[in-house]
Amino acid sequence: MPLPRLSVTPDVSHGPLDGAWWPRCDALELELPALVGSLDPAVGTVIRVTVDTASWPDAPQTVLAPGHVIEVSLTGLAAEAHAITLDCGTVGRWELLVIPPDEPAGAASRLLTAAADPENPLSAPRILALAENGLDGEATWESEGGPGLR
Repeated sequence: MPLPRLSVTPDVSHGPLDGAWWPRCDALELELPALVGSLDPAVGTVIRVTVDTASWPDAPQTVLAPGHVIEVSLTGLAAEAHAITLDCGTVGRWELLVIPPDEPAGAASRLLTAAADPENPLSAPRILALAENGLDGEATWESEGGPGLR
């Protein structure tokens, strides 16, 4: 598998997101092993992920990753839409925006950068809504404390 398209917040996140991930397809069992394999070993072993049913309608209950099995939990909560939570047991949890696989490269690049900004105050559903509605970041994101999306 090619390296995942991933951007994470340097050091410690100060917002609701710790970065963003742009998978190539919606097959979690194909995408997740590359994602967890690309994370810094200091993050720890990802033992469980939580994904939303809208983004991953056919997600399996477990995914095989190099050397271990990852439990997959599904959620239907709107507040967790377009996000993946990586649970590393006692080491911590990371929340990533999941950029839809069919997102144009330019928009995905802006979302990868914006979600990894340590000052980002926006949740995954909110940041995607701003981008999808074509709202000017000057009038939206900056008013919420961060750089523009456009």
